[in-house]
Amino acid sequence: MTEAKRGHLAMLVFSALVAGSFSLGSRAAPHIAPEALNAVRFVVAALILGVLVRATGGVPRQALRAPWRYLMLALFMTSYFVLMFEGLKTGAPVSMSAVFTLTPLIAAGFGWVLLRQVLTPRIAVALFIGAVGALWVIFRADFSAFLAFGIGRGEAIFFIGCIAHALYAPLVPRLNRGERPAVFTLGTLVAGALLLLIVGAPALMSTDWASLPTIVWITIAYTSVFASAASFLLLQYASLRIPSAKVMAYTYLTPSWVILWEMALGNGLPPRLILVGVAMTIVALALLLKDDSQVHGRAASEG
Repeated sequence: MTEAKRGHLAMLVFSALVAGSFSLGSRAAPHIAPEALNAVRFVVAALILGVLVRATGGVPRQALRAPWRYLMLALFMTSYFVLMFEGLKTGAPVSMSAVFTLTPLIAAGFGWVLLRQVLTPRIAVALFIGAVGALWVIFRADFSAFLAFGIGRGEAIFFIGCIAHALYAPLVPRLNRGERPAVFTLGTLVAGALLLLIVGAPALMSTDWASLPTIVWITIAYTSVFASAASFLLLQYASLRIPSAKVMAYTYLTPSWVILWEMALGNGLPPRLILVGVAMTIVALALLLKDDSQVHGRAASEG
């Protein structure tokens, strides 16, 4: 398996893990301030990854140079997560994932500005097919539901967070100076934890932790392990191996994963026509995988 294909596999897992945040987050968001929840998850995630990094060679001295890099990355990622949970207070998981599918095109623009990564016709077609397939899934193959769609307050808030998320992907290869993904991710998590502990101090102090419902603790545990430590590691691993537009293209799978999550949590089966949309996202990803080694070679030279 080539390095580029490993990057794609990492993003496939990433998309499934991220989807869980929408489903669980929508159930936890009404009970806790987003700053408090994310402060705890970043601290826990940093501790978990810190133990892993220490067991696999530790943090080399050169990784501590220019710590502003981690702070910059953390600023964008913490903004994304805080705004996501704020949006989930009023936005439904599936409609929120619809907003998330706007991220690839935004990331493609940032990828060109920061890394001069060119959006080829094949990738553009793949992104378009993936977007149509995702929308088909999001609106459950119901055209009337698509026509009735309106951007609510939660979706508008989350859109700002998606812009921050899209900028994060091309910044990773731009700011990485040879650090291995686990070390670079740890630096981002530690910086993010410090930011959230400062900004979220009032929310942390005012939260009645003893009376929080179980779903909040489940969400904190899941987002700390899988949607923070693991997903950050996967995202940075992939960002160093495939172009930003392709990294973010995997967000098109998120609505499909969200529906599976919602089914698992007892919200019923979607109509069979939705499988058409799932098939379209698979076609889009197949296009993205084609001739990937050549694209990766250009991306590596540009980064």
